[in-house]
Amino acid sequence: MKFKLNKFFKDDIENKNHPSDFEFEDDIAVLILRLPFIKDDSVEVISYAFLIKENTVYLYDRKKDDFELLGDFDKLYEYLDVRVDKILAKIVKLHSIIARIEDEMYEERIDKSFPKTYLRLKKDLVLIERLMGHGLVALERFYKHFRNKLNDLEFQDLIEHFQRAFSLSKNGIDKLDYLYDFYRARIDEKMNNIMFILTLLSGIFLPLTLVTGFFGMNTGGLPLVNDPYGTIKAVIIGIALEIPIVYIIWKMMKR
Repeated sequence: MKFKLNKFFKDDIENKNHPSDFEFEDDIAVLILRLPFIKDDSVEVISYAFLIKENTVYLYDRKKDDFELLGDFDKLYEYLDVRVDKILAKIVKLHSIIARIEDEMYEERIDKSFPKTYLRLKKDLVLIERLMGHGLVALERFYKHFRNKLNDLEFQDLIEHFQRAFSLSKNGIDKLDYLYDFYRARIDEKMNNIMFILTLLSGIFLPLTLVTGFFGMNTGGLPLVNDPYGTIKAVIIGIALEIPIVYIIWKMMKR
C-alpha cells in the first residue's frame, strides 16, 4: 500500500535506527517507536513505524518496503500492549536476578563472576530505560494529538505500562550500582586486610633481615666471627630487635 509522503517522513520511516518520534502533517501522522525486543531471553532493538491516515493505522514492513493495514486505534493498542507486556516481564526477571545477587551478598556469598553479571544486567537495563524513555515521549505526543479519537482507558493504560517499564528499569540500574559499590567495598576491605597482614609480616621480619644481612656480609672484621657462641648471640640480638617491633604492632592492633 503506497502513500505520497514527503522526503522527511519517508527517510524517518525507512531508517531502522531512527529514535522514537511522532510527527504529523495535513492528514497524515507518523509514529515511530524504537523499542526493546525480547528474543531468546536477550534484549534486542526494533523500530516500529506506524502511519496514521483518516484514523486508520498502517504498519511499515521493512522486508517488503511497504505498508500493511493494521486497523483502527484499538488494533494499535493491542499490537503495542503485547510487546510492552513482554518488556515488563523481562524487567521483572532481571529484578529477580538482582534480588538473588543482593541476598547472596548479604549472606557473604559473593560470586567471583559478579562483575560480568553486573555489566550484562546493566547493559540490558540501560538499553530498556533509554528506549522506553524516548518511546514514552513519542507516545504521549501521539496521545495528545489523537486524544479525542482514542479509547482513553486503553491508551492511558499503555502509557502507564511505558512509564512502569521506564521507572522499573531505572530502579534496577540504581540497585545494580548500589550492589556494585557494595561489592567494591568488600573487595577493597579484603585487599586492605591482605595488605595489612603483609605489612605486619614485613615489619616482623625486618629486624631478622637486618641481622642476617649484616652478619652475612663477606667482609673482614665482622663481630662474633671467631666467637664459639657467635650464632647464639646473633639470634639473641635478632630477638631483642624483634621485641620493640612486636610491641608496636600489638599496640596498633589494639586501637
